[in-house]
Amino acid sequence: MPRSATGASAVDFRNRTDREHARRIGRAWIELRRGAAASALRSYLFGTEKALEQGQMDALDLLTRRDDRPMKELAARLRVEPSTATRAVQRLENDGLVERFTSSVDGRVVLVRITDEGRRRHDAVAARRSIAMMHILSEFDPSERAQLADLMDRLITSIDEVVARLDDSSDTETD
Repeated sequence: MPRSATGASAVDFRNRTDREHARRIGRAWIELRRGAAASALRSYLFGTEKALEQGQMDALDLLTRRDDRPMKELAARLRVEPSTATRAVQRLENDGLVERFTSSVDGRVVLVRITDEGRRRHDAVAARRSIAMMHILSEFDPSERAQLADLMDRLITSIDEVVARLDDSSDTETD
């Protein structure tokens, strides 16, 4: 079977097994992203008191690890455009979960920090997330968990690499 650019086996959709695996993985991706169970899990995780959105929780995750992040860095770490990060931070700020302020070193730089209320809301969601993950992973034996973790890491790396290649190819198409 041909090798892909990264050295792994290429997927051949003429091959029934490859096609079926791709279909099952695609279906699982959709279910993880928007299925009924995913919706119920999001409701459980993000709460009912003015529920957080996933992007807002992602920002709070980063801000609990390091306060006073520049907006530009926050956007990069979230892997979103700066305008998307700005909108998420504005919603968090309106809800009293973060505050924005100008850097004392460089007045052009806007920094973001989590508030006490933001930390409280984050901790509540993080606790529910840990409980859910504990129950989800208990369905797998320890060796399967290790294998799943390794495969998920590879999936994320593969997605990042494909996105970079697609970005590169779209740049050359517009030149």
